[in-house]
Amino acid sequence: MAALLPPDPPLGDDVIEMRAWRNSDAADITRMFQDDDAVRWTRAPSPYREGDAFQWLASLPTQMRRGDALPLAVTDVTDGTLLGSIDVRMRGEGRAEFGYVIGAWARRRGIGTRALSLYSRWSFANLDVARLELLVQPDNEASLALGRRAGFVEEGLLRSHSLVRGERKDMVMMSLLPGDLAT
Repeated sequence: MAALLPPDPPLGDDVIEMRAWRNSDAADITRMFQDDDAVRWTRAPSPYREGDAFQWLASLPTQMRRGDALPLAVTDVTDGTLLGSIDVRMRGEGRAEFGYVIGAWARRRGIGTRALSLYSRWSFANLDVARLELLVQPDNEASLALGRRAGFVEEGLLRSHSLVRGERKDMVMMSLLPGDLAT
């Protein structure tokens, strides 16, 4: 697979900007994963320590060079404050899967919907994908609603699909096709 490079200039609108991660983001990443919901719905280690953030940041260049994933920091366009994280992971056969987490301090402001919508459009235009996917735990109502607002369609329940911190979890499959995008 071809290497994946962050959008240049960074992807964004009048509220958010999505840019490459920096080592200086480690403290804010750690803060984001001190929130129980951020840990509950992701594969992040628990407890999450700053060393975990540095280890994750160190893994990103290899993932991007191999063309496996393109993680971006979601920041406030006016002051650069970290608001969340979003990444697209290439799954082969023209498919890619999104993952995201929004910091507790940035929730219920439409940040996740903006990020997912912008990144979805960019992915269809710039990556060799025909289908974008989300896998969401069935009880994660906020993430299911976010996916719906961004145009993703629920397709069904994948029973015992994913291993999350040693426990098998059901996942709701959601997808977005180029024709699903609102004009």
